[in-house]
Amino acid sequence: MARLNLLRNIGISAHIDSGKTTLTERILFYTGRINEIHEVRGKDNVGATMDSMELEREKGITIQSAATYTKWGENAINIIDTPGHVDFTIEVERALRVLDSAVLVLCAVGGVQSQTMTVDRQMKRYNIPRICFINKMDRAGANPWRVLEQLRTKLRLTAAAVQIPIGAEGGLLGVVDLVKMKAYYNDGEKGEIIRVEDIPADLVDAATAKRAELVEQIADVDDEVAEIFLNEEDPTSEQLTAAIRRATIARKFCPVFMGSAYHNKGVQPMLDGVITYLPKPYEVENHALDAGNNENKVLISSSSAGKVVGLAFKLEEGRFGQLTYLRIYQGTLKKGDWITNTRTGKKVKVSRLVRMHSNEMEDVPHVGSGEICALFGIDCASGDTFTDGTIQYAMTSIYVPQPVISLSLEPKGKESPNFSKALNRFQREDPTFRVHVDAESKQTIISGMGELHLEIYVERMKREYGVDCATGKPQVAFRETINAKVPFNYTHKKQSGGSGQFGRVSGYIEVMEEPTEDGKVIEFVNQTVGMNIPGQYIPAIQKGFVEACEKGSLIGHPVTGVRFVLEDGMAHAVDSSELAFKLAAIYAFREAFAQAQPVILEPVMDVTLTAPVEYQGAAIGLLNKRKGTIGDSEVQDDYVEVKAEVPLNEMFGFSTDLRSCTQGKGEFAMEYKMHAPVMPFVQTTLMEDYKKKQMEARK
Repeated sequence: MARLNLLRNIGISAHIDSGKTTLTERILFYTGRINEIHEVRGKDNVGATMDSMELEREKGITIQSAATYTKWGENAINIIDTPGHVDFTIEVERALRVLDSAVLVLCAVGGVQSQTMTVDRQMKRYNIPRICFINKMDRAGANPWRVLEQLRTKLRLTAAAVQIPIGAEGGLLGVVDLVKMKAYYNDGEKGEIIRVEDIPADLVDAATAKRAELVEQIADVDDEVAEIFLNEEDPTSEQLTAAIRRATIARKFCPVFMGSAYHNKGVQPMLDGVITYLPKPYEVENHALDAGNNENKVLISSSSAGKVVGLAFKLEEGRFGQLTYLRIYQGTLKKGDWITNTRTGKKVKVSRLVRMHSNEMEDVPHVGSGEICALFGIDCASGDTFTDGTIQYAMTSIYVPQPVISLSLEPKGKESPNFSKALNRFQREDPTFRVHVDAESKQTIISGMGELHLEIYVERMKREYGVDCATGKPQVAFRETINAKVPFNYTHKKQSGGSGQFGRVSGYIEVMEEPTEDGKVIEFVNQTVGMNIPGQYIPAIQKGFVEACEKGSLIGHPVTGVRFVLEDGMAHAVDSSELAFKLAAIYAFREAFAQAQPVILEPVMDVTLTAPVEYQGAAIGLLNKRKGTIGDSEVQDDYVEVKAEVPLNEMFGFSTDLRSCTQGKGEFAMEYKMHAPVMPFVQTTLMEDYKKKQMEARK
């Protein structure tokens, strides 16, 4: 227990460019984990410690969440630095699933932005207590009070500042702690020396007023302080600290810290806040499902003496094979132990146990409950639970959003085994990245959370595997069909010395209203009477019809919804053959198809779009522009939900458009609904394109 009292697991998450990685870099420096500070887009070309991927350093963004371990005073802290882009949501999702608490970083100028809202929803989904850190207090236009107001209105949090800044913008010197009523200054070249003094005279009134506000907010959520407040007394700093801690862990309150990570101000007091206000591992309830007992919920104790339960939350391909990140919830994992994967039932030996520091690692003999560690050479999927084999617990899994965008992908030059190796590895590591081969166009299609997401993977294939890929706009699966009943009577004859070819077929083709019972969308009916066509040639005619349907004559896509009825025909004793009748059927069908008012069908998607109410007009306009039919729209809280049917062909690049017209706050999901006829002018353009392609192919 003594060890658990001194342990914290925190995630650092926020909107893009709020300064998460810079803040982590400062924390590591002040806790003595690294000896010098490197900036994210630094001039020294080293890059921040947590952005270990070459691509991350180049673009100055975080792509993968990185884990590290450090000590502050006597306390141990496990930190995961997460990405801010909505395309890498799964990384944040996984990190929050296994952490006990989080630091929500906000920009003092930008305030609560779109991705802050997404992260906030994720924190609420996993019931995570958090503290807020308003970063970039040195920027022009920094206004922490406006950000605090946004936390209350937009995220509906009960929040209050536990600090006020000394000086502002360029003249930021330090912070005043409202609980202890002391001023903290950062001295030294890199702010490593903390000087504690009395509050400057000009700030005493402001500090007293803000402290009163803090006490008032806490009184709303904590009974003990409420009593003191109603008696018009002032709580002592110990009483206030205890109350803030209770309310934060109960997720009723969110203390707000301030500072500037880049200018090394206010980071150490925030670290003290992490230790003081955020929960110890055993103060957070973790539940598992007991597979041996009807999947009933079980509360997991955090004692290191219990049976081992751990969750693999992230996989990574390291230099030494697959690295599996594991959060231990109960028990102690020792090197050389055997553990069981509850999903597959496989037993594996823990041959090497390491603690991670970005992409460096240190070997450890054992890891207790509440810790985060990594294992080597274990074959598993992201979200698997490991136990010691005596209990069948499964930790509740991680929420995986559906992919929204797809691209076709093919290697430039000749295909190397690395192409499929890379795709398999990325799929294992990232559940939101999917790969499939389209049966019709034979293209490899990759799907993911956004255009940046897929772009990064294509770039990584080039760098890490040396496979240069070309991406294209994926082909939409069109279909062709008819609108009228047309009779046919076709004779195929070919005379060339010796036996020739002869076969006559007659009958009609008609529209099939709905698929047959076994789900076929084309049907062959034999209604011949007598022996005009010998029985052995009937299968050949059917084969010819099916073959003709595979590639329609309008744009070369499959034909659906057609019934071919054979009524009569004629055969020649010598010249008839299976081939002759097959060709007769193909030509007869093509001739009739051209007269049966053929149309092209395109896939129509059910699209559900959510955006803040103020963007309702823009979002609906966007759907109309893409030939969408609006079904209905309803307003819930501050969000509007619009349901519409939109042709898939119009949906490319939609996520980018939607994000730009709703400031990144809009989201959408789509699924296939049906095939519907395209507009006449679209049909003409498609047919012209197809003819051009054929002409080029003939050359």
